[in-house]
Amino acid sequence: MKLKKRKLKFAAIFFVCWFALLVFLVDGVLKFQTLVDYFGSYWLVEISLILLVVLPTLAVYVFTKER
Repeated sequence: MKLKKRKLKFAAIFFVCWFALLVFLVDGVLKFQTLVDYFGSYWLVEISLILLVVLPTLAVYVFTKER
């Protein structure tokens, strides 16, 4: 699979913005420890947060149209 610069740029911009929003929500608004207490597992929360960043970024890369 050949990487396209334009698609990669849009995916990187999305990744940075989405990651910043999730960090703000998890660390500022929801509090990470509250999520761990609610779900009962540190690993479950950590893996789900990583997937919430990686999967949408991959989707943006895949669905960005090349000129």
